[in-house]
Amino acid sequence: MSVENRFKMSAERLKELKEELQYLQTVREKEVADQIREARSFGDLSENSEYDEAKTEQGKLYSKIAELKNLIDNAEIVEEVAGVDKIGIGSVVTVQEVGQSETETYEIVGSQEANPMSGRISDDSPFGRGLVGHKAGETVNVEAPVGVLKFKIIKISK
Repeated sequence: MSVENRFKMSAERLKELKEELQYLQTVREKEVADQIREARSFGDLSENSEYDEAKTEQGKLYSKIAELKNLIDNAEIVEEVAGVDKIGIGSVVTVQEVGQSETETYEIVGSQEANPMSGRISDDSPFGRGLVGHKAGETVNVEAPVGVLKFKIIKISK
């Protein structure tokens, strides 16, 4: 499989995905099967909304299981970068937009762990790509919908 179809993540995230898959395939699948069995007992399936809802839930469950299997099968474990001299996955970076006074802090993570609202930026995002490989004190250009933004790297930590 090509590198583009791999999902970068930490070993911890892969473990979380495997645990979620295990739960869905055992506990949740049994719960949904019980819902279907109970709904069937209500009689005529053509007018049985409980049955329709349970079958819809089963479809969603199987889709989620397939998605998790794909993520797990194509996971690329990325180790955190050793040292704090250059930005990489696992780095916590404090930046300041050139011309602004406030600073912002982000953690660089793999694509499956990104959550921009909580300050976790993917190394595959335009902002993450703009930061990776640079050192504290450098100014980087980041492509954004509004144009190129310049950020000064204030601090890098782990």
